[in-house]
Amino acid sequence: MGYINGYDRNQLTFLPESIEDYVAEDNEIRFIEAFVETLDMKLLNFKYSTCASTGRSPYNPADMLKLYCYGYINAIRSSRKLEKECFRNLEVIWLIHGLRPDYRTIADFRKNNKGSIKLVFRELATVCKKLELYGNETVAIDGSKFKAVNSKQRNFTKDILKKRLRDIDQKIDDYMRDLEENDEKEESTDTRCSGEELRKKIEALKERKERYMGLKASMEERDQEQVSLTDPDSRRMLSNQRYDVCYNVQTTAEEKNKLILDYEVTNQAGDKEQLEPMA
Repeated sequence: MGYINGYDRNQLTFLPESIEDYVAEDNEIRFIEAFVETLDMKLLNFKYSTCASTGRSPYNPADMLKLYCYGYINAIRSSRKLEKECFRNLEVIWLIHGLRPDYRTIADFRKNNKGSIKLVFRELATVCKKLELYGNETVAIDGSKFKAVNSKQRNFTKDILKKRLRDIDQKIDDYMRDLEENDEKEESTDTRCSGEELRKKIEALKERKERYMGLKASMEERDQEQVSLTDPDSRRMLSNQRYDVCYNVQTTAEEKNKLILDYEVTNQAGDKEQLEPMA
């Protein structure tokens, strides 16, 4: 008895398969399709919601929003990974009619429509309320720490800057002392740094000190407790029993169907101060 064989890849078909058959009737992406089709792209202020009379034709923002929603539901955050799904994922092919936007187009859609995408989430909350999916009786509010792009090495508090400036001054003093000793023992066979190497290290430390002093002055001028250089809005906060540079995302969920009612991204470390505004 032989195996069950698939199609020959070189086989020609008389009629193409129906793309409609790619997804089942109860597939969740049909809700994405139905929901996005009810939205007014112009009213939500999506870029390219109105086509220009000249130039290259853009992708329909409704199709791009469907792709974004699909990635959101399936935890596909990378623009490059979403681009791959457009070629190989039957659900995505069905959802956006076989379109294949490149990763830059997908990334630009997110970047150019941040405010509009947030309004879409609020529209979804309105739809859920009309469908009576919200219990409207009991809600739960909690915060979660989401790690930022910014590393701890590029995040500075007043205490950290004070310590680093003190350490730099100490190192400069040590190098200056070694430099004086080298000058006194020029003919020595000492294997430590040469005078020229020490001078370069001292200059590098002075440049670093100047940068730190600039950061310190800027923080005092703006009355800031800390500053992040890569991701300016992120802050150092306690997460999983250790300090990291994060955002604090406050989320409100209802009891009936465990659906999210609202969310807010903050850079405040504590949850207590966020309870009243979220409630």
